[in-house]
Amino acid sequence: MKIIVVGGGKVGYYLTKTLLEHGHSPRLIERDRTLCTRLANDLDVPVVCGDGTIIDILEASEADGADALIAVTGRDQDNLVACQLAKEIFHVGRTVARINNPKNAAAMKQLGVDIPISSTDNIARLLEREVDTAAIKQLMPLNRGEASLSELQIPEKYDLDGIRLADLHLPEESVIVSISRGGRLIIPRGNSQILSGDKLLVVCANTALRELSERLSLKKET
Repeated sequence: MKIIVVGGGKVGYYLTKTLLEHGHSPRLIERDRTLCTRLANDLDVPVVCGDGTIIDILEASEADGADALIAVTGRDQDNLVACQLAKEIFHVGRTVARINNPKNAAAMKQLGVDIPISSTDNIARLLEREVDTAAIKQLMPLNRGEASLSELQIPEKYDLDGIRLADLHLPEESVIVSISRGGRLIIPRGNSQILSGDKLLVVCANTALRELSERLSLKKET
């Protein structure tokens, strides 16, 4: 994909490097001339020196026809304007904005940014998942990270061994997709039992992961 990255700081640098490694065609926009030279030499990608909130600079980066624009400067207002111009002037398919102040997330969404990303919120959610749902292994994010496909390993000598799904009262935002038991795949129903050593595949909203862990009485290994 052709992707425009606005902001050549640490976040922009490593993002561009990752996009290259994944086979995409990124282009960088950065204000600092010295940094532009360093980025161009190190990453070997097209670098436009200028302000990503100016139409001429976006045009020089060939934003017209780009699949996505990702604005990761340290200024929320600049990230917002870059995304708005990309959408309205250059008809870029997808816009992503880094949010430095989590309070700006809702406003960014309302003002047209497709995917506002708050590093502070992401770190907080990651820590919460690691601390409170250590028994749940997330396999794949769903719906822009709002939910996930996860794997749960039921321990040996499980406290609730033999309990029926209908008696667990799992969160409404969660669904047990399958149960693996002794090499056998079971499509669960309400009367299906959870036994020691089972492996569950679940789809669950990230906000309900903690409750899911509690309802299943999964404990962090020590």
